[in-house]
Amino acid sequence: MRFFRRRTAQDAPHEVDDVAADARAKAAEFWRRWDELLPRVAAALGEGAPQQLDAELAAAVTALHPDLAFSLEQGGRTPYALVVSGQADPRVRPYTDAWLAAAPTGDALFEYHDAVPPVPDPTQVVVNLAGERWPLADVRVFAQVDEAEGVVDVAVYHPGFAAVEPAARSALTFLPLDAALGERLAADRLGRVETAEREPQGAIGLLEFRELVRGVGAADRPDDAG
Repeated sequence: MRFFRRRTAQDAPHEVDDVAADARAKAAEFWRRWDELLPRVAAALGEGAPQQLDAELAAAVTALHPDLAFSLEQGGRTPYALVVSGQADPRVRPYTDAWLAAAPTGDALFEYHDAVPPVPDPTQVVVNLAGERWPLADVRVFAQVDEAEGVVDVAVYHPGFAAVEPAARSALTFLPLDAALGERLAADRLGRVETAEREPQGAIGLLEFRELVRGVGAADRPDDAG
């Protein structure tokens, strides 16, 4: 259910004198447009065809800032979540901050995030990829903490790795990490990420892995839980 827009050459942003004011104005325009689109978005989701609104949602996010990505996710407290993310780019943080500050409250259908949040229990997730179903409960992660850098180097193993093409194997390497940690914590705390062809000795499951990563440098940040 995830859509990501890609920047094109025509999308190059213009410099603005007052970034905060520009961000607030564009956030307000986004939410005006979202109100118009919401009934159709809800209908498309109900029909299992969210791609029907891909182009219009992409246009609305592009108007907010061309370097932003968006996705529609399963919500934690509501059925769905809209994520508009700068993918850890500090240049666009004023726009995601303004967008989130102006987001609706008390919405029964959607929740809103400026980074992809972690899945409550990634071991319950089954990924559909390359025509197959891949339970993330089967994923094992070998994690090595670099205390000096405050990051975790990982090797990810799934018993189905041997049967898939390299592109699918790469996706199955990173999807479990995003599901377990969420976008922000993964960007902050993951160092080297490798694919393991055999299960490494000492590998752990995704829930244990999440607790390990959340404990790295926890005193240096207020909240990484998503």
